[in-house]
Amino acid sequence: MTAPARTRRLVVVGASLAGLRVVEGARDAGFDGELTLIGDEPVAPYDRTVLSTRFLEDREEPQTPVYRPADDLRRDLDVDLRLGVAAHTLDPRSRTVHAGGHTIPYDALVIATGVRPRTPGWAANLAGVHLLRTVADARALRKSLARSRRVVVVGGGFIGSEVASSARTLGLHVTIVEARDVPFAAALGETAGRLCAALHRAHGTELRCGVTVTALDGTGRVEKVLLSDGSVLKADTVVVGVGSHPNTEWLKGSGVACTDGVECDAALRTTVPGVYAVGDVARWFNPWLGRKVR
Repeated sequence: MTAPARTRRLVVVGASLAGLRVVEGARDAGFDGELTLIGDEPVAPYDRTVLSTRFLEDREEPQTPVYRPADDLRRDLDVDLRLGVAAHTLDPRSRTVHAGGHTIPYDALVIATGVRPRTPGWAANLAGVHLLRTVADARALRKSLARSRRVVVVGGGFIGSEVASSARTLGLHVTIVEARDVPFAAALGETAGRLCAALHRAHGTELRCGVTVTALDGTGRVEKVLLSDGSVLKADTVVVGVGSHPNTEWLKGSGVACTDGVECDAALRTTVPGVYAVGDVARWFNPWLGRKVR
């Protein structure tokens, strides 16, 4: 990503790993202008990949796995760090971002707002039902697992499989419900998916493939998971991992084209001059796959 030579104010929206790397890369490349990083969570950028694994397995309450403390970013990289603040409007005409009641000007802007978990209609407002994206989600799930014996994980992808493995490590009874006949088939292909399924079964995880969830049942807290084949699973905790949505709603009316993510060219430029996108939210043409992907 190459910003215009006149750039003196670089704003990055999204304190994700991608957003952090943009900030670090700008300073490494010699950029000495104003640098602002906006994040909607009240913590510095952290490693999300461990939230579904060792973060859940640790017997002691784990620390937030930050990449670099906020004070280091401010001191070492001279970053204007705006944490706990969500961007809600982008105005390319005035080259400003509106976030947390403030108007922040930019010469170049990088969108790194990532994705959020998809919430199915059957995910009732019951205690014990969890999505996993943020460190706050992971802490809530830890507490739920600590009081559970039976866990149902809906979705056999990466997040679901890692949560299931962590729950088994904790000694819990775990069932994965996967709509496809083979877990991981879309991401890894059927051969690798069958190997992953065999690993789950070898470690005591039950797999229910080719079925979907139709409803949850319980009084206050989830107690049962109803499946499309008419069967019922008992559950104290349900973890939902059935895909994600890109965080692009705040770009409505900005002129930035969004179709299942922010539309980018090969240089990560969006349809608005001076605006780029990186990370999970960026949608670009992958020449190896021959199609657009996030």
